[in-house]
Amino acid sequence: MYKKILILTLVICTLISVFTQAQSVFVPLNQDYEHLIDRYEIKRGKFSEGFHTTVKPYTRKGIIQLVDSVKNDKSISLSSRDEFNLAYLQNDSWEWSKLKDAKITKKALWNVFYERRADAYSNSDDILDLHVSPVLNLELGTVSDGYQNRTSLNTRGVEIRGMINKKVGFYSFVSENQAYIPEYVKRFVDNYNQNEFRLAALRLAGMPGEGLTKEFKQNEYATDFFTARAYITFQATKNIQIQFGHDKNFIGNGFRSMILSDNAAPSLFLKINTHIGKFQYQNLFTQLIYTGLLPSSQIYPKKYMSMHHLSLNLSKSLNIGISENIVFERDSTNGGAFDLNYLNPVIFYRSIESFQGSGDNAFIGLDFKWNFAKHFSVYGQLMLDEFIAKEIFRSSGFWANKYGTQAGIKYIDAFGISNLDLQTEINTARPYTYSHFSGSNYTQYNQALAHPLGANFIEWSNIIRWQPLKKLNVVAHIIRAKFGEDPSKSENWGQDIQKDYDFRSRKILYNDDYGNFTGQGRATNTMIFDLRTSYQLKHNFFLEFHFLHRDYKSANPKLNYTTSIKSFGIRWNIPYRQMLF
Repeated sequence: MYKKILILTLVICTLISVFTQAQSVFVPLNQDYEHLIDRYEIKRGKFSEGFHTTVKPYTRKGIIQLVDSVKNDKSISLSSRDEFNLAYLQNDSWEWSKLKDAKITKKALWNVFYERRADAYSNSDDILDLHVSPVLNLELGTVSDGYQNRTSLNTRGVEIRGMINKKVGFYSFVSENQAYIPEYVKRFVDNYNQNEFRLAALRLAGMPGEGLTKEFKQNEYATDFFTARAYITFQATKNIQIQFGHDKNFIGNGFRSMILSDNAAPSLFLKINTHIGKFQYQNLFTQLIYTGLLPSSQIYPKKYMSMHHLSLNLSKSLNIGISENIVFERDSTNGGAFDLNYLNPVIFYRSIESFQGSGDNAFIGLDFKWNFAKHFSVYGQLMLDEFIAKEIFRSSGFWANKYGTQAGIKYIDAFGISNLDLQTEINTARPYTYSHFSGSNYTQYNQALAHPLGANFIEWSNIIRWQPLKKLNVVAHIIRAKFGEDPSKSENWGQDIQKDYDFRSRKILYNDDYGNFTGQGRATNTMIFDLRTSYQLKHNFFLEFHFLHRDYKSANPKLNYTTSIKSFGIRWNIPYRQMLF
């Protein structure tokens, strides 16, 4: 039934798109890229007109509108590095730039390839707008953690995007990948794949942010995986955009998101964006995969998520957002496939969930952002999984006080130093937040849809971004986290959001629903220092040096270990792969 609805929707959208305006595809999720957008929106002193930066990814058309506004505003102080960055953004989406005719290169290969510096091959006319670029990410390094002595990443692929008749947009990214991962990543993978519950022969390999991953060369530290993301998009009316495909989405203004992040594997979705003046309303209907403990040779069961998010610009520099989402699974005994009740794009999902018996997993989210003084941005989020007011205000540690919060601030051109940008952010989630008594937990392919640590944690992140030269960027992360782990697989203290919250440890051990606190279980602390320098040799082609130091300290000293990684790589037309958890 769900597939039939999607097909019908696409047919309708195709018919509508015949009469509509030009359609833009999106820039892939990329924190380095998104930082530039945030930076120039803050410097401008008012929000972008073409999109709301809380909802990611961004359209290329909207980005160019922002760039043009910044360049035309003579009151904005821009360094030579800012001028370079704005030109980079223009070149990257040149089909929407008013200066696109001036961006033709003089060194086209055989008068066919690299006519534009951003694309290996391109064509732009009223019938077909096409952009094709190779993808490469090669990284080789050493790791010292007592388990593994090398790390590497080998990614080769292609990215294709464009428009047909300037009405239907399309995007496709495919890559073949092999990697050697350090011990801390392997432990992270083993945890979300629940490998401690599996027989050794049925262990699932993994790569954070990816779906199916196979073990490579019979080495549990070596992984082999294929990445494929693609979508089509229509401008149904002047103010309504529809997107259907297999990719990731993000809601928030921070380094992390407590509402919806790009931490998990891509998923199948249908998205409707309605943008009217100060309002942007997004509907997201998603099919998720819940592997449970099944081996990879079987068909994994499906679950679904419906979500809507309303973003409102209260002023030119203050934005608030309200979201609601619901995760549910259906089988042949309770209706099967997608529940049609949740296709209503404007109804209150919690009322529908209660109407059907309150068996699904419902969330409500709030977010805000305030840009001020053309140097600062303050932002935050609140995700409510359960809300019983009398228990929250009693501070009794009631187990169903399940919520996550975020608070952060960005400071650009810090202390008067051009292109030195700072960010600090705190995220925390109470025990059992995002979990459920069934497979309707807040995960995709076993991985958390919000914060990578799941729940039962508090984390403090600090980010330093410095651009001392036009082509040189230095990015440093300093992250401290405290969380409570389960000492054994039979215990559940609230961090592993895949475990059934009906089997929470305090209830089983003491028959007590109270006394729960963030960090309960086996106390664990991590400290991460991550440093990356990137030199952009040509458009979207980076030479990079990376250093990571990670300390893991447990209440059980026998489990303590330290990881140090030094690596060098080249990256071409692909975002940097972060594994900071």
